Amino acid sequence: MWAQLITMRLKPGREAGLQKMLEQLRAAEQPGSGLVRQTAMQDQNDSSRYYMLVLFESEEKARERENDPRRQEGLKTMRATMMEIIDGAPEFVNLTVVDETSH
Repeated sequence: MWAQLITMRLKPGREAGLQKMLEQLRAAEQPGSGLVRQTAMQDQNDSSRYYMLVLFESEEKARERENDPRRQEGLKTMRATMMEIIDGAPEFVNLTVVDETSH
């Protein structure tokens, strides 16, 4: 498995836009994309800071998903919302999953 950790800071007063952005992102998702799980989290010590952990079957599937033309129109809308609510550019960290435990 492979994952990305995305860090972003919301502009003041834009918290409601985050839910809209997440809904737009879900709507753009396509069957067979390799997406396993997506988790959005808020920093308890800095309420303007958000993290998304996105888990994929493989890096190859994630890269194919990035370039999937079926997602592009929906992503245009999501990116426009993102530009309205995010302060600066999001940061991406690419991660190789070495172990996972679920209970």
